[in-house]
Amino acid sequence: MMWYKEENSNDGVLRNPSDSIKWKSFYACHPTFSSELRNIRLGLASDGFQLTGNISSNYSIWPVVLAIYNFPPCDCMKSSYFMMTLLISGPKCPGNDIDVYLQPIIEELNELWNGVDTYDAHSNSNFLMRFALMWMINDFPAYGNLSGWSTKGKLPCPCFHKDTHSIFLCNKLCYMGHRHFLPMTHPWHRNSVLFDGKVEMEVAPIPLTDVETHV
Repeated sequence: MMWYKEENSNDGVLRNPSDSIKWKSFYACHPTFSSELRNIRLGLASDGFQLTGNISSNYSIWPVVLAIYNFPPCDCMKSSYFMMTLLISGPKCPGNDIDVYLQPIIEELNELWNGVDTYDAHSNSNFLMRFALMWMINDFPAYGNLSGWSTKGKLPCPCFHKDTHSIFLCNKLCYMGHRHFLPMTHPWHRNSVLFDGKVEMEVAPIPLTDVETHV
């Protein structure tokens, strides 16, 4: 359970989620949580699929799975370590109503965040074990259902929002402005022939902070 701290190489290379900026910033914000190495770090994954493999089927299933990131990478993604918390089935996908199904999980995660008395067989002692949901794993449409963020329309990007560039092409909304993220010396900035007939010399926008995203 303490592999991420005791066994993982701390050489600046991203090999494990514990090497990520998000993990380290969470630790900086919650030092009391990070001080107990046995506390559990979780990730929640969910997506829907048709049981028969037929996309025209009127029946869908949405599993909601928790993964434990205390384990080494070779173990944390094994099915034997997954926790199947929900299996939502029905004639259609739950959509934005998925929060109704998730309510019991949210209540339990809030309780586990505060901590539960746990026995450690290795040290033959009890301690207060806490759990934290570090992130969610899903595709973009499922992200909209799980987070409540609107992933449709002109401003669907949760990172850049109002700086998203969108235009209508053949009655479809398309997202442009990808050249903004290239180095300013890249020749594609001035190449209008290969793109939409325009030169793009704008710099990359500044991503929203976590606070701004949830406002």
